[in-house]
Amino acid sequence: MRDLRLVATAVLGCCLFASVAVARTEPPAAHSRFHVELGGGLDQPVAGRLLLFATDAKAAVAAAKDGKVDEVDTSPFSPEQVAVAARETSRLVPGQGVDIDADAQAFPAGYSKLPPGDYLVQAVLDVDHSYNYSGRGAGDLVSDVVEVHLPATDVPALTLVKQLPARAPWTFPARAMSAASMKYLDEAKAHTQPIDFTSPALSAFWGRSIAMRGWVVTPPGYDAKASTTYPTVYYTHGYGGSANSLTGVAAMVYGKMASKAMPPMIWVLLDESSPTGTHEFADSVNNGPWGQALTTELIPRLEATYRMDGKPNGRFLNGHSSGGWATLWLQTHYPKIFGGTWSTSPDPSDFHDFTGVDLYAPNANVYHRPDGSAFPLVRDKGKVIASFETFARLERALGEYGGQMASFEWVFSPRGADGRPVPMFDRDTGAVDPAVVAYWRDHYDIAHLLQANWPQLKPDLDGKIHLVVGTADTFYLDGAAHRLKAVLDGLHAKADFRFLPDRTHFDLYAIGKDRQGLLNQFSWEMYALARPHSKLRAAATAP
Repeated sequence: MRDLRLVATAVLGCCLFASVAVARTEPPAAHSRFHVELGGGLDQPVAGRLLLFATDAKAAVAAAKDGKVDEVDTSPFSPEQVAVAARETSRLVPGQGVDIDADAQAFPAGYSKLPPGDYLVQAVLDVDHSYNYSGRGAGDLVSDVVEVHLPATDVPALTLVKQLPARAPWTFPARAMSAASMKYLDEAKAHTQPIDFTSPALSAFWGRSIAMRGWVVTPPGYDAKASTTYPTVYYTHGYGGSANSLTGVAAMVYGKMASKAMPPMIWVLLDESSPTGTHEFADSVNNGPWGQALTTELIPRLEATYRMDGKPNGRFLNGHSSGGWATLWLQTHYPKIFGGTWSTSPDPSDFHDFTGVDLYAPNANVYHRPDGSAFPLVRDKGKVIASFETFARLERALGEYGGQMASFEWVFSPRGADGRPVPMFDRDTGAVDPAVVAYWRDHYDIAHLLQANWPQLKPDLDGKIHLVVGTADTFYLDGAAHRLKAVLDGLHAKADFRFLPDRTHFDLYAIGKDRQGLLNQFSWEMYALARPHSKLRAAATAP
């Protein structure tokens, strides 16, 4: 689920649609239309998904710093505070424009159903259809924020006047970094090398060159010519992360090693983002053989290049959220390769509890329980923020690619006749397709696969699973973790499960003032396995 992408909306007030109540006897309102032009300063035709965002002007200005609103955007963590309308455009020519029907594809509902009043509106052209995954970014075109009264007596016009620049690596807010990260930032950069490896297996699958990307962080004192080798941690990010965002992790882990909070190890930071969301390093009929490429191509190449231990008890895994599922999957699917995974708040590992929904139940529906009540999907300290249906409908408005639900299908689903993954559920009704779920179970339900194959897996996997999740996880992921634990307990397997009271998806790692303190603990546990007689470990763990 979402990890690094916490898109802050400009609105902190009431839901836009709290007062929408149109009597059934009233005639339907005319569709609300807008005109969007490509500014004269942009000299090439463009295409993409045209998105329109509208929010209550008074509430937005009141919530904004200095009363100035420079951006109107949506957020899955307050989904109904901004209305979204969309259309595809195949060719937008400079100086010309297109009309967008703000009722045809809209969330939470068409603009004609908005309460009358003043709204701040902004248009964005998502040129690479990545908005669902990472929001507006490099190459996208945006308009100024314009105040519009709705319902409008004419067709409001907006002009796309700015193209957003690419975000360079190593550009992150200083306030987001620890003192150690900032103190050792220049050293961290010097000890971090990019991964840009063209995978033969993935390239053969796609019929074009496919690169695996990320970073290798070497510890202080690393000497490529020395005989010393190091344990290696393979880390991957959560949903919304990227190779660029991993530079913040590089700065953090190096700073912790330099300040002695963590032992000296090599960290391989793996980018699992793709145009379809996160590929999770799973071998998939839709995304390709990412697990195979990692274990048979990239890891051997890295071990031939860097001073890595190059053996199972020197290869460890760590990831959070979707990265937690990816590392749990890699450990259980390639148990001979890795010496242990420390997976935190992983996406559902038992599909009897898919963020609270039992996908195997008769007539399963991800939107509604049998009594008609809505399945929640996002919560914060006990308060429900969004339902499964709300989340899915917002995702559909933003586009077909890269959304969290679509990402699951690109990893887990069989391929349909149209060459795309078969949807697990109907986006209109929420009804689950049992044939698709059967495929999910047989290929990607980790609990099911462990139970079915434990005699063969036990010699190489027993004792290697470490899973940590908060009891108040934002996406209800503690439920599946409990089920996975029950399965492993029933198999009399050795496994380490930790359920941290009242911790959410976003504060799980915090220990005292260190927001990533749990990572210190994990790293010493890994190091103890790789270097059981190390005095360094003994000194670091002494009371």
